[in-house]
Amino acid sequence: MANKTVIIIGGPTASGKTALAIRLAQYFNTNIISADSRQCYREMTIGVAKPSEEELQLVKHYFINSHSIHQGVTAATFEQYALEASKEIFSEKDIAVMVGGTGLYIKAFCEGLDDIPAIDPAIREQINADYAQHGLVWLQQQVATLDPIYYSNGEILNPQRLIRALEVKLHTGRSIREFQQKKNITRDFDTIKLSLELPKEILHQRIHLRVDQMMEQGLLAEVQSLHPYKDLNALRTVGYAELFNYIDSKGTLENAVEAIKSNTRYYAKRQMTWFKKDKAFQWFSPGEEEAILEMLHREIK
Repeated sequence: MANKTVIIIGGPTASGKTALAIRLAQYFNTNIISADSRQCYREMTIGVAKPSEEELQLVKHYFINSHSIHQGVTAATFEQYALEASKEIFSEKDIAVMVGGTGLYIKAFCEGLDDIPAIDPAIREQINADYAQHGLVWLQQQVATLDPIYYSNGEILNPQRLIRALEVKLHTGRSIREFQQKKNITRDFDTIKLSLELPKEILHQRIHLRVDQMMEQGLLAEVQSLHPYKDLNALRTVGYAELFNYIDSKGTLENAVEAIKSNTRYYAKRQMTWFKKDKAFQWFSPGEEEAILEMLHREIK
């Protein structure tokens, strides 16, 4: 009997992961599990580059529109959800496809996460209060000083992740990375990891074009509709935070759009750093579908 296998597609934002995942899912007649920490939210669409309605109809997707911004979604949430989804897919098929740029979620699915002790609520409340008063730069400085291990390769534009790193450090005295990297679970399925890579200049062009297209598609209106909830963790993210500032009269719309482009480029760089660290990933350019299929046929047992 064939081993059950998850084909995992990683890579930076705007590199073409969604299109490749759909083509591979169609080729292998299977379903897709999204590994994106924002596309799971029903209320967020344009700013998270969710697959189009047409794409979602071509292939069944898990972890798209599965949660609300009012729910707390973590890497542990994803691990449990994705294991259940893969089990469901494997009840009928030998292959599943996972795609996304949230490296920690992919790591959680493949290897598991160590249980982090419950954090003293007073610590979390104090950090949130200080963040509300002093802002993102203060938060980055705190994490850089107290948890340089996380700061060196974590999502330092994401306040939710920074707050989590800081509260774990203050509560346990240890870096959150120690909890995330210690345990290694053996799953009852195989994984084949591939990642997409583009020359930096081309990736940046694609990021800029995508941001412009998002604005044309109505991103500002989407962000305005979510403004009452701007302090929720789900919305403290690139594409939303910058436009919340504009709505709150902190700068011009032009500056906000430029900030989205700049912060997205920076996020893509961090994604590349994360995926390059995992030597199991095999790297391809988006146009190398034949080479990708050849590799998959060699490796699928």
